[in-house]
Amino acid sequence: MEKKKRISTIDEYIASAPTEAREQLRLLRKAILEAAPESKEIISYNMPGFKFHGMLVYMAAHTEHVGFYPLSSAIFHFKDQLARYYTLRGTVRFPYGKKIPVALVKRMVKFRMNENLEKQWRREQNKRGRVTRRK
Repeated sequence: MEKKKRISTIDEYIASAPTEAREQLRLLRKAILEAAPESKEIISYNMPGFKFHGMLVYMAAHTEHVGFYPLSSAIFHFKDQLARYYTLRGTVRFPYGKKIPVALVKRMVKFRMNENLEKQWRREQNKRGRVTRRK
């Protein structure tokens, strides 16, 4: 049985993805980086991911779609805008050949950035013995 090649950069991941997925992956990556320029690109679970004060989002190529993984909280928060896409828990599927809603992706990334900043703030407050909610 042949072992799957270990991917170490997002460029490698996109180059090894199916042809029909590459442009959508590039577009998603660009949108994520525009919304979160301070984020760090990683490969985790053999998928491209982005970190900003913790895990931000993932993306991945599949057989018939590109998956975008902003976690379930973002899916719930943007459920009305995502109504025309297949969603499940923390996943949005963008079918090949269909336009990716770049503005929506950016809003979801910014939402996740705020969540991560809120979590970090709460952790810092807990360390100091304060458990109040940030306003």
